[in-house]
Amino acid sequence: MLIESLSVPHTTTLKSSSVIETAKKSTWAPIKSLNFRRDPSGIGNFSARSSLSIENGGFKQFPNGVGEKDGVIIVDHGSRRRESNLMLNEFVAMFREKTGYPIVEPAHMELAEPSIRDAFGLCVHRGADRVIVSPFFLFPGRHWYQDIPLLTADAAKDHPGVSYIITAPLGLHELLVDVVNDRIKHCLSHVAGDADECAACAGTSKCKLY
Repeated sequence: MLIESLSVPHTTTLKSSSVIETAKKSTWAPIKSLNFRRDPSGIGNFSARSSLSIENGGFKQFPNGVGEKDGVIIVDHGSRRRESNLMLNEFVAMFREKTGYPIVEPAHMELAEPSIRDAFGLCVHRGADRVIVSPFFLFPGRHWYQDIPLLTADAAKDHPGVSYIITAPLGLHELLVDVVNDRIKHCLSHVAGDADECAACAGTSKCKLY
């Protein structure tokens, strides 16, 4: 199965109770179509449409999928560098557009806003009765085992009756091989003078041979 090239809206404004940021279009070249192969867990083939269907212009919920009353929070670590934090906003805009999920919010575990509490409250305000917290982390560690669960549980206290789940981090997924390889090739192309700096390196002059 193929997934089309990712596209990012030119301007996406994200609002929360404590932050309003505008995510601008990425300077990354679109990711080429990717072949979805069997998940390393052996559970089965991943389907980009296994939990999403658009019928008559509306959002339809499938068993075990994200529904219209679900809120999704994508949470990263958070940084003192503003540009790094804004990249999460940009990713959330890409994720929202690609999946069609109606309620998707960014959050930072620490060091920046919106916090997990902010994002949780905003999901509920927008109509969510279940919140799905998706850690934007590579592997399970202390933040996944301890910090994010504690922060999420604390946020949920303000919203009795709203359930939540914390999903697994990115982990060992075959598609990450394609992502890492894409980044390597892009940086080598930049060093060779055939590509601009990517969104992560733009303005830093870090992508160079030493």
